[in-house]
Amino acid sequence: MSPSQPDGAEAFDPPFAVDEPAQHAIPFVFNTPHSGAHYPDSFLAASRLDALALRRSEDAHVDRLFAAVVGLGAPLMRANFPRAYLDVNREPYELDPRMFAGRLPSYANTRSMRVAGGLGTVPRIVADGQEIYRERLPVEEAVRRIETLYKPYHRTLRGLIHRTARTFGRSFLIDCHSMPSSSLGRDESAQADFVLGDRFGTACLPALVDGFESRLRALGYKVVRNKPYAGGFITEHYGEPGLGRHALQIEINRALYMSEQSLALTAGFVTLADHLAEVIAEVIAGVAAETVELPSHRIAAE
Repeated sequence: MSPSQPDGAEAFDPPFAVDEPAQHAIPFVFNTPHSGAHYPDSFLAASRLDALALRRSEDAHVDRLFAAVVGLGAPLMRANFPRAYLDVNREPYELDPRMFAGRLPSYANTRSMRVAGGLGTVPRIVADGQEIYRERLPVEEAVRRIETLYKPYHRTLRGLIHRTARTFGRSFLIDCHSMPSSSLGRDESAQADFVLGDRFGTACLPALVDGFESRLRALGYKVVRNKPYAGGFITEHYGEPGLGRHALQIEINRALYMSEQSLALTAGFVTLADHLAEVIAEVIAGVAAETVELPSHRIAAE
């Protein structure tokens, strides 16, 4: 299923897509909100950076790493617009007033740590700290991106989660990301292959995190929890274990599968993708066994 293109999102065709399995057979939804790789000419013209520099904010190829989940019976939602253009893993109006010509809406969050760091809903910088834009953007442009891209994206994701919960009595959202190896520090002991973020135990069933960690470790990967990534807006917003809706963020070290300079895939990609498919299949079976005795939750339609 590919949603129809929202009005005002004419640069993307479509802005995002959902790869649906032949049968939605398991209570899981997978999401890759930062893997979008379509850069409109108008965006490139407004930026002081070239396309490769902009792409270093992108979770390149993560949608391909997790493609096997569709065959396992889960939908995979993926953005086509890039993170440098609009970040759906933020609040809807987390905006930096220094970026815009005109007055932001009164309800905009202009004081968050993410805004201060230049990484709001409409980012000011790319991941390595370079400024994106040549000049200030009209406020109307930020509102347009939020109304025509951000809100339809979250409506669709929320719909998938609620459909899953109504069908199975619970839902498990896996929010899939990649991280620069440099973000983990220079000390070799601080390096990690995977960071699992569950908002310090508040966003999902412990068995879900335990399952991923133990199975990844069994394959030889170094796994840490919540540091430096505990989960962003999506994990925090959609992780409601008390309502039977669980969310877990997975960050993968990019050096495992691609060149961080050119973004080209390396020989490690196939091995990593195969390992992820193996781990996910085992986690699905393990979570089903852990939760089979839990009461189902009645999920109100939204």
